[in-house]
Order: sequence, then C-alpha cells, then structure tokens
Amino acid sequence: MLRLQSQDALKVDAAVRGVLGTVLGLSADRTAAFTDATPLFGALPELDSMAVAGVLTELEDRLGITIEDDEVDGEMLETFGALRAFAERKSLV
Repeated sequence: MLRLQSQDALKVDAAVRGVLGTVLGLSADRTAAFTDATPLFGALPELDSMAVAGVLTELEDRLGITIEDDEVDGEMLETFGALRAFAERKSLV
C-alpha cells in the first residue's frame, strides 16, 4: 500500500485536525490530543450528520481532493485514525 511521505502525512494530519476544530468548534488542545483510536462519529456530539457534510467539504478545500458520495461511510468517520487514513489515501490520487 502506498503511503504519503512524512511531510505530506504531517500536512494531512494537521489539515484533518484543523478541519475538525474549525467545523466542530473544538479547541486546538482538544484536537491535538486526538489519537488514531479517538472515536468521532457517534462519540463527539458536535459531529452530527449535518456537520459531516461540512467536515468533508472543508477537507476537500484544504487538501485539494474530491470526495464522492459513495466513498462516505461510517467506517471512515469511526475514529480520527480512520478519517486521517482516508484523507491520506485521497491525497495520493
């Protein structure tokens, strides 16, 4: 499986943390504490179905990617690590 170079991976990580902070109104300290296992959808009250659209749109804008409707599922939003890994894969295309 292809992986992003470390600098690109750090850029994606920062973008995902920034998007979650901006769209959900979370503090930088809170998003900085997220680990790969941090649960998102269903665990963060701020991340409801309406906020998901905002998160995905903002990720597209910040990373210059396109997220198709059929790519969005509960698994990709389950944890911070899953969302970051999804964004990394999209950045490789």
